[in-house]
Amino acid sequence: MMENSSNWQAVFFDFDGVIADSTAVKVRAFTTLFSPFGPQIQERVVRYHLENGGMPRLEKLHYCYTAIVGQPVDATELTRQARVFSTLVRDEVVAAPFVNGALATLQSLRQSQTPCFVVSGTPDEEMRDIVERKGLSAYFTEVHGSPQSKSVIVADVVHRYRLSSERCLFIGDALADYRAAVDTGLHFLGIVAEGQPSIFPATVATSTTVRLI
Repeated sequence: MMENSSNWQAVFFDFDGVIADSTAVKVRAFTTLFSPFGPQIQERVVRYHLENGGMPRLEKLHYCYTAIVGQPVDATELTRQARVFSTLVRDEVVAAPFVNGALATLQSLRQSQTPCFVVSGTPDEEMRDIVERKGLSAYFTEVHGSPQSKSVIVADVVHRYRLSSERCLFIGDALADYRAAVDTGLHFLGIVAEGQPSIFPATVATSTTVRLI
């Protein structure tokens, strides 16, 4: 593994739980959005959300309504609920503190002129707005969100920038991040919250702080 930032051709980052300590913000939003359906539904929705980190938001909301609530939802209503969710979380994510090590790692990568990319399950426009409002635009070459899958986003970036996958690193806190790294041949570091068990295979490098490996 390459501990020196200058040795990586590029580094890919998830955002919630990796750059911003905003995981609890999303949990509160799901709890609020599904409050009309009672505490049992809320609990199941939150559990599904936490078990499927990195999933595109519209896909996650569709599953929650159809499979957990048992209520059909058309595209118009799904879009409306997604906008409500965005309203609930956007300002709070902007205000959320950085995950330990995140800003220092970004500063080190910027100093070494290593391209960095955001690859998030948050809708694309919202993700770009949050990055800009947190004052992080200068650290990232590109910022990407859903609806595209993380694997598709990473593969496209690797192709367009003519990167070597084996010289790129993905830092994420969800299995979707790990799968995207595996699918595209990137190295991976799993971020695990302090005191929580790792969700990643035992062979995967993990850390409670954001750093290079």
